[in-house]
Amino acid sequence: MACRISELIVPALEPRRLAAFWCEVLDFVELDTDDGAVEIGPREGFGGLQPTLVFVPTDEPKTDQLRLHFDVNATDRDQDAELERLLKLGARPADIGQSGGEQWHVLLDPEGNEFCLLRARLS
Repeated sequence: MACRISELIVPALEPRRLAAFWCEVLDFVELDTDDGAVEIGPREGFGGLQPTLVFVPTDEPKTDQLRLHFDVNATDRDQDAELERLLKLGARPADIGQSGGEQWHVLLDPEGNEFCLLRARLS
């Protein structure tokens, strides 16, 4: 038997705001709050195939590129339409040294955390 990732912990200056952004991006819902932390996940709740995200309060702003980041894929539209949706939600384009020929877009969430929108559509 092996392990699987059940939760990802993300320090956040404004956990509620960041949780709301990622709920919209991933079609997740708020599952729990505790001491300022906000846990979001799939509608079926904790323990499913997708890990939950727990945004925990921090006073330390992000200063460097993340060593770990999310890659997301659209499920019901093409990459261009999904990029437009993510930008309307508050994502911003990021330049981390891409050549311009990549098949993905590097974006920042509202607190400046990098994530990538990949080309492939998942069903």
